[in-house]
Formats: sequence, C-alpha cells, structure tokens
Amino acid sequence: MDSAEYEGKIASRFAAFDQDGSGYIDREDFSGAAAALLAEFSTTARSDKGQALYNGAEAFWQGMAGIADVDGDQRVSRQEFVTGAVKWLRDNPQRFAEIARPFLHAAIAVADEDGEGVTPGAAERALRVLGVGAEEAARAATELDADGDGRIHEKEILTSFAAYYVTPEP
Repeated sequence: MDSAEYEGKIASRFAAFDQDGSGYIDREDFSGAAAALLAEFSTTARSDKGQALYNGAEAFWQGMAGIADVDGDQRVSRQEFVTGAVKWLRDNPQRFAEIARPFLHAAIAVADEDGEGVTPGAAERALRVLGVGAEEAARAATELDADGDGRIHEKEILTSFAAYYVTPEP
C-alpha cells in the first residue's frame, strides 16, 4: 500500500470516531460512545463498569489528542487525525491499540454479560451502537472470534482494532 492509499485508508476511519458528525473528534465523541454502550447493555454510569468505561473513554481521548491535536484546540480535525495516525501507526500499529486499551477493556467488561467473554452477538450490538453498519457489524463480530470458541476476548479485540487501521479495506 503506497503512502497516499495508506493516508486515504486512515482518513476513512475518521467518521468512526466522529460520533456526533461535527467534523471533529473531541471529548464528547468519546463520552457519547461510552453512554451509548452503557445504555445498550443496561449498565448504569455510576456502577463500577460504567465508571471504568467513562474513565477509559477519557484516557482514549487524551491519548488521541496527545498524538493528533496539533493546534491544541481540544478537538481533532480530519487532517490532524490523518497526520497523527499515519505518524504513529506506520511504524507500530499496536501503539494505537495501546492507547485504546483502557476503553476497550472497559467496553469488553460491559458487553461481557456472563463473565465468560463477549459473544459475537454482544459484539455486534456494541459495534452497531458505535456506528458500524449492520452488515459490517455482523461480519466483524463473527471474525473477531479468531479462535472459534464462541467468545471474543480482549487480545482478539486489540489485535483486530490495530489491524483495522493498517490493513487493506475488507
């Protein structure tokens, strides 16, 4: 994949983070995603899982802002996202997954309704709440269960999250 294709791919991921469609990624996009997940899985914000998810969303926002908010205005434009993501991901795609880890860890805890790992059905619900289309969410949820055990675990999610940013379009 040449540099222009890679940057185009990264730019296409911007909308997934811009939850409110404002044209920028900001703290509210992350807290809104957390609120939507909590509502989908009937988890209260004041619960331990709810607090962990909001804390994870804030950590994710801070990590993203740290690599991409070049002008310091507390929001990330599409160009800042592309520039920051390309710089951080080109050499090590796992870096972005590490920034997302606190949020993903907490989201997994919310979606793991029985403590045995997230089912593909729960993963599909979570993906849809986060703005992924129905068909793509269903496909991704199935593919996330890389070991075929009927449960999706944190390692599988982190690996897939990083790969989403550095592999060719599905």
